[in-house]
Amino acid sequence: MVVVYWLIGRGILERQSQLGWGAQAIDRLSADLSRSFPGSAGFSVRNLKYMRAFAAAWDDEAIVQQLAAQLPWGHHQVLLDKVPAPWRTWYAEACGEGAWSRAVLVHQIETRLHERQSKASNNFPAVMTPERAALAAAVLKDPYVLDFVDLAEGAHERHLEAALVERIRSLLLELGTGFSFVGSQHRLQVGERDFFIDLLFYHTRLHCYVVIDLKLGEFDPLYVSQMGFYLVAVDEQVATERDNPSIGLILCRGRDGVVAEYALRVATSPMAVASYRVLPPDMDAALPAVEDIERLLRGVPGPGGGESAVGGPSEANAPGELSRMIVGPAGRSVPVPAGFVDILEAYANEEQLRGMLSGMDGLEDDLEAFARGHGVALPGTEP
Repeated sequence: MVVVYWLIGRGILERQSQLGWGAQAIDRLSADLSRSFPGSAGFSVRNLKYMRAFAAAWDDEAIVQQLAAQLPWGHHQVLLDKVPAPWRTWYAEACGEGAWSRAVLVHQIETRLHERQSKASNNFPAVMTPERAALAAAVLKDPYVLDFVDLAEGAHERHLEAALVERIRSLLLELGTGFSFVGSQHRLQVGERDFFIDLLFYHTRLHCYVVIDLKLGEFDPLYVSQMGFYLVAVDEQVATERDNPSIGLILCRGRDGVVAEYALRVATSPMAVASYRVLPPDMDAALPAVEDIERLLRGVPGPGGGESAVGGPSEANAPGELSRMIVGPAGRSVPVPAGFVDILEAYANEEQLRGMLSGMDGLEDDLEAFARGHGVALPGTEP
């Protein structure tokens, strides 16, 4: 179907160029196709314009057949809406390789994965073959976006570890394709002492164990020797003859690139240093829950008829009731249902708002349509 859409889009482009088709021609084409194929919902004016943009973005039919046709149509709409032209092929290839859902694709775009991938400081070229060093570097990134974790003031590394394990699905998504979780606080007995690895993974493409050491503060060169010890122990006690040498990843709250580079030069085992980002303390408690956003967008009162978590008393959230005003285009005031402004204020950062809604199929479009209907533009949209 994607190839068919591309052919239709190319036909529209050719006729616009050769015959001077205008916007009304697309309207008529939509009506004609809808009459000819009454069981299909794919020939709306909006979708035809996507087809035209799709054909303009991918002008090589061979690439469409080999790469673009492997992705669902909804993924291409995301790529056209959210990704600049130079990076569309990169995201399309990564999406196909990782079999990302549409929500995952949106998340990776909004966290700017293309700027983070392969950016971790490492010593791979010095201790691995060129081919393996390139592959290992490609599966790591910097920084890691762990914004699904909320750390309170005074938290310790064990709190971070526990939070990551609790949200292991989100962690695996952020780590990327190929990571398989082995365990946390993995015990290693060396001599008469016990040592515990924060997080242990196995990478199915690298065919090796990956040791992750979590640090709450800035990178310290002493962490390199500790990681080297862990890697030797894992290779001796956990890995088999069929496995490649283990790789270490030191995750710190921050790092000085030059300090990390110097420290890694003396390491004889393959390892990397990267930073991570988490939610600021108490931010999670300040944000409305997904269920509250769904209720407010759909005009459903809160559970039990009591206080809603966002927007005050649930009675004020009844469909159609207006309670607040916000300033729209040209400075005019626009009435909106109770609670709507609270959502926008709580999610004033566009990336937070869209990231929260991306996992709820259709709700982002609902929110934009609702805002547009009241003459208000969300960031990145037109009223």
